[in-house]
Amino acid sequence: MILKLILILSLVIAPFSASAASTQAIQLTPQEGKHAFPFFDTPTTVWSYNDQVPGPTIRGKKGSTISVEVFNRLNEPTSVHWHGLRIDNAMDGVPGVTQDPIQPGDRFTYRLKLNEAGTYWYHPHFNAGEQLERGLKGVLIVEEPEPLPWSQDLVWLLDDWRLDGDGTIFPRFNTRHDLMHDGRWGNVVTINGKRKPEYVVSPGQRIRLRLINGANARIFAPALEGLAANVIAVDGKPVSNIFPFNGFYLSPGNRIDLDIVIPPEAAGKTFLVKDAITREPSVLASLAVTRDSPTETPSFTPPTAEDFIPASIFNDVEMTKTWDLNAIRGGKYGIGWSMNLKLWPASDNADVKIGKRYRITFVNSSTRLHPMHIHGVFFRVLERNGTPAVEPFTRDTVLVGPRETVTIGFVPEHHGIWLTHCHIQSHAEAGMMSTIRTE
Repeated sequence: MILKLILILSLVIAPFSASAASTQAIQLTPQEGKHAFPFFDTPTTVWSYNDQVPGPTIRGKKGSTISVEVFNRLNEPTSVHWHGLRIDNAMDGVPGVTQDPIQPGDRFTYRLKLNEAGTYWYHPHFNAGEQLERGLKGVLIVEEPEPLPWSQDLVWLLDDWRLDGDGTIFPRFNTRHDLMHDGRWGNVVTINGKRKPEYVVSPGQRIRLRLINGANARIFAPALEGLAANVIAVDGKPVSNIFPFNGFYLSPGNRIDLDIVIPPEAAGKTFLVKDAITREPSVLASLAVTRDSPTETPSFTPPTAEDFIPASIFNDVEMTKTWDLNAIRGGKYGIGWSMNLKLWPASDNADVKIGKRYRITFVNSSTRLHPMHIHGVFFRVLERNGTPAVEPFTRDTVLVGPRETVTIGFVPEHHGIWLTHCHIQSHAEAGMMSTIRTE
């Protein structure tokens, strides 16, 4: 159903790092700057962290603590949400829920205890439709205590930009067209801020490829041409059983980690990574294999989930909450996107208790896409359209297709008020947000 609708439709920066034995102090400065796209004569005015697009990749080991001071040099308030990290609720970065927005010229320090290894990312949660689109986003990697001997650990932040003919960012946000459809899709797709970048690999190398969808609304369906890969993690968490990669919908907020071995006989070849979301797949990036003699491929087994929640524990659980997703008239844009016919902040919230089992159903009564994200929680997909559809992994974001119903199960582990929303920024800002209060 999702595919039918959609068919209609470098790591060149030095990452910050933190050891498990100390607290690493980092500063992020959101500010206006410039970014050069290759097909325009003049650089594009963007908003960025530390004058980098994307922002600096932050790395820390599981068990360490990172202190991030945000110095706001924008002309409007902002915040930073640490997407996928289960941290102290006060550090979640949601203005009006967990903190006040960071005003221009002010500072706010986030203290992040890195309890779970995985692939995460960060972005604003204030005026997010515009701030993300102008470039404010970056990646956070929590490394395993004992690193595995990957030949390369590649991090690809996928994004798209809506640029005018002169290279400037299209200045109208949350337009009527975006609100009535699947949000703001851009006309220039990038990986790590570059268009169709080439990455150099060697025969025999074993690559960890981390794919993160940081776009405002675009769905990606990455496909590897001529290369086999295994899925080792989804949304930051290891899968229960490693399985072959045969395509995956990366909706905004989703992440997937792949284990790829470059064939020893592939010297001199170039492998394309394409986006298969449309009828005519487009190139995202390429892996260019050197003509070197094959190296010995590292041999190891990537970790699988140690605390995986079996789906069977939700079989006898009564439905906790059903959220109907649909458009209504009203709201600040005239077009509202609602959960149970209510718009944020007058939303229909849910209350749960630590350690209990819960089922939630998203009923998409609309003909549009809704990637639903829950802060502070990993969940299992249990059913689609009333039919068992248990996945061998947990998520924090699930794509709910047109007229589709998705049921999830989760066990809350962290106290606080956690935002639940559509990760298409136009839909969220038009009211498709609620909260889950955990006590």
